Amino acid sequence: MRRTVLTLALLLTAGQFLPPGLAQQVKLAGKRKTLGQIKAVYPPIARKMNLTGTVKVVAIVAPDGTVTRTQVIGGSPVLVQAAADAIARSKWQVGPQETKELIEIKFEPETE
Repeated sequence: MRRTVLTLALLLTAGQFLPPGLAQQVKLAGKRKTLGQIKAVYPPIARKMNLTGTVKVVAIVAPDGTVTRTQVIGGSPVLVQAAADAIARSKWQVGPQETKELIEIKFEPETE
């Protein structure tokens, strides 16, 4: 069991260095806008499994526009880390106070 978890964690981490290779839709439901696109890396194991799905994450955004925390609300365990990492790297508009932003990232393998 432990070996399987370590292997999965290693595969997910390796996905951080690969090109995205997915069609991705991001849906924002909040008060602020992002200053750029949120791009998640499609995990290699998900690509092999041809896995699709939507991950819902709440991001706590500081007044300066940086993400201070993320909380995954739902989604496939294979995809959640990629979504949370992408959101944590995102930049948002400056605001008067800390806000909670709901983000949905839909993962779909590219079709050729």
